[in-house]
Amino acid sequence: MNTDSTYKCFSSQYSFVVAFWSLYFLYEWLTQASMSDEYARYLLWASVMVPITMLTGLLIVHLYFNRFYMRGRKELFWICLVLTILIALVLRRWFYYGYTYPRYYPELLVQPFFYLPKMIIDMVNMCLIVALYSLIHFFRAYFEQQKLTESLQKENIRSELELLKMQVHPHFIFNTLNNIYSFSIQQNPATPSLIHGLSTFLDYNLYSSKQHTVALETELEYIKNYMELEKIRCANRLDISVNTLTPITGFHISPMLILPFIENAFKHGVAKEKSASWIRVDVAVRQDRLKLTIENSCPTGANTTADKRSGIGLQNVKRRLEILYDGSHKIDFLKSEGAFLVILELPNIVV
Repeated sequence: MNTDSTYKCFSSQYSFVVAFWSLYFLYEWLTQASMSDEYARYLLWASVMVPITMLTGLLIVHLYFNRFYMRGRKELFWICLVLTILIALVLRRWFYYGYTYPRYYPELLVQPFFYLPKMIIDMVNMCLIVALYSLIHFFRAYFEQQKLTESLQKENIRSELELLKMQVHPHFIFNTLNNIYSFSIQQNPATPSLIHGLSTFLDYNLYSSKQHTVALETELEYIKNYMELEKIRCANRLDISVNTLTPITGFHISPMLILPFIENAFKHGVAKEKSASWIRVDVAVRQDRLKLTIENSCPTGANTTADKRSGIGLQNVKRRLEILYDGSHKIDFLKSEGAFLVILELPNIVV
């Protein structure tokens, strides 16, 4: 827990302690004083009795419970609890005999100091207040722990999502830079557009990918940019088509969610083809659901997920889908002779 969280927790606990015992003080003073109209008398009475009960409650809940009970020293906890209650009862009796009885009830002085019926009544009253304080305290602690657990779970999920987004392997950037270097030596006129494409690609990775959602149009532009950069290595043997079959304005998606499927299409389809190859991406939004199909050519008999790293990439994106869409998505992988197809359906993310 960081310093700020610790301070807030302490501040909240301190406020609760002050509020509870202040209200109890007002209750003990005003309820009795209002019936007899003796405010000064019961102010003094509450000023003595409430601190005794408060100290008993604080010792039991915050010291004995944490130091002894929670550390397995339960016998010592009960011994300290009983002794503290007995000492508190003696202090109450001392106040009765030293102040209350001589001034207001002299006839009660004939009672023995340890008058059992009166001590039982005092013990029950005091224990009820301590029990109420303990109950509220532990309920608050429980809900605070629940909030902390939920906060940690959300933080872990956010960290996991950030980690799962990092699907772009360094070798892609390395290969792209090598291609740009080769083009620059040849003074190829496509060099500036490649540099711009790589710059846009990296900008998206560094900044836009940190957002919770992006517009589907933005994600598709990112995918097209990636495909154009990858296409350089394939010379003229690759045919790429990205088809938007319906209007997609207003549809939002988690950033970099589609990329692992495109990477897989290049690694296990296009990259292993020695002849003409192709990748086709179809996008359609109907009834606020996205249907995305990614199909690529692949050599006959090739295993599109045989590569360990690529398999991990697809497993990661499946995990992201589970976290983000919680079962409201659908994904299928279909292998046919010479082709591999991914069908992904997602609901719109409301922003």
